[in-house]
Amino acid sequence: MCLGGGHGLAVTLKAMRGITEDITAIVTVADNGGSSGRLREEFGSLPPGDLRMALAALCSDDEWGRSWAEVMQHRFEGDGQLSGHSLGNLLLMALWEKDGDPVQGIKRVGELLRIIGTVLPMSLQPLDIEGTFHTSFGRQIVRGQVQVATAKGRVESLRLIPCEPRATPEALSAIAEAEWITLGPGSWFSSVMPHLLLKEQAEALMRSAAKRIMVFNLSEPDSADEFAGYSGADHLEFILRHLPEFKIDYAIADSSATDLNLRLKVMVEGLGGELIVAPLTQTPGSYHHDVEKLRSTFSHIIGRSLLR
Repeated sequence: MCLGGGHGLAVTLKAMRGITEDITAIVTVADNGGSSGRLREEFGSLPPGDLRMALAALCSDDEWGRSWAEVMQHRFEGDGQLSGHSLGNLLLMALWEKDGDPVQGIKRVGELLRIIGTVLPMSLQPLDIEGTFHTSFGRQIVRGQVQVATAKGRVESLRLIPCEPRATPEALSAIAEAEWITLGPGSWFSSVMPHLLLKEQAEALMRSAAKRIMVFNLSEPDSADEFAGYSGADHLEFILRHLPEFKIDYAIADSSATDLNLRLKVMVEGLGGELIVAPLTQTPGSYHHDVEKLRSTFSHIIGRSLLR
């Protein structure tokens, strides 16, 4: 099982599908920007973009699947109302409006793409992220994934709105049955943290007997992205601030990272897990995970665990 959203989850799914066909992706539903934000505002629906990307990542590895995945990712250009929308987003919206069932609509798109595995939203209601920041102007509260991601200052805390949203029942069942669970990489505020802020899902993760793997982001200190420039230890601290009882079995970090200090190692050990350092970048200096390298690392962890 893979938890996340956006490009980070897509990379994890592409890597994991080379190891097993029994994959469930649980996807965040807090995006309020771009095509997803526009559709969400107009129809009051789940934001479809991250779900679309997960579906495309799991498409069948044949001409049919690859061609449909490409079509799903097609983004309209021009100056009209369709400009910026992805065809896959519109297809999901059409099925959701027709069926009135987000899970069934996603399943139908998955059948069209002949995907490997299952894609589920983490909640059946669109969520918002609200963050509290310490800035030069004092303490500020910012609402919305885009707004939180671009806010200035040091983040103190995050929360979901509504305050106690319901988790998708199928997602909770899948967590209970999982043998392995991955979390990350991805935008920390919008793709990683929501999975641990959703109380029902976090409790299911705590109860699960599955082994847990956390994949850290690649170091990108000059980026303007959310939580950029923070170390892996900072990321762990931020998780534990919100979910102190969180435990992992393995943490994966790239060998080129410069922040893998003793503090990080101690924290990982304190969480009950093991730090795995491996080359994961596409090219030297790249800030994107290489699918084959990540797959090899997953295989190493899972294979070694089975031998114990």
